[in-house]
Amino acid sequence: MALHLIKLCVGADTIDDLREWVSERSLIAMAAGMEAHSSHITRMIPKRDQELLDGGSLYWVIKGQVQARQRLLDIKTFTDVDGISRCELVLGPEVIETEFQPRRAFQGWRYLTAEDAPRDLKNMGEGTADLPMELRRELAELGLL
Repeated sequence: MALHLIKLCVGADTIDDLREWVSERSLIAMAAGMEAHSSHITRMIPKRDQELLDGGSLYWVIKGQVQARQRLLDIKTFTDVDGISRCELVLGPEVIETEFQPRRAFQGWRYLTAEDAPRDLKNMGEGTADLPMELRRELAELGLL
């Protein structure tokens, strides 16, 4: 079973903000002759990288709710210009909407087991994806979704 990461999506107020950022990063990668992807740089390096790369995703917390995920394609370590070890999380170009799942603020990233990961929106039943985001948020907060 895959292991996932969860992280706050700082600077994004909506999934559309995240999608715009991902699209820009994908275009930059393609312009450099690489495959379309986005990446996120973090200081901490996951020790369970093989489990993460076996079908794992990075789940994004936007405005206190897990709302989306991107597939983890690779995890690269490097040393920056200041001599500090860093980690590049290489992410797939598709932003996949998930059911809302409340999360308190935290620093960095955390591991997320497959059992605790929110379902993809498309797997939540017919018509769920068609509901307005605010209505889905309210229904999730009431425990009805």
